[in-house]
Amino acid sequence: MAVLKVIEILANSDKSWEDAARQAVKHASETVKNIKSVYVKDQSATVKNGEIAQFRVTLKVTFEVH
Repeated sequence: MAVLKVIEILANSDKSWEDAARQAVKHASETVKNIKSVYVKDQSATVKNGEIAQFRVTLKVTFEVH
């Protein structure tokens, strides 16, 4: 039987929501091992001078605990 844990991570990018998610997983995998999946819980953006300045994502990251 596997034991899984879920944590929530917030990330942002000036490129895209996809880039924000990729960067979050890349950064989290430096300290969190055995990441199995991510769920995009929320997406938002900040606006500056009428244009999107930052893409933001909230991820639920699932990983196996040994």
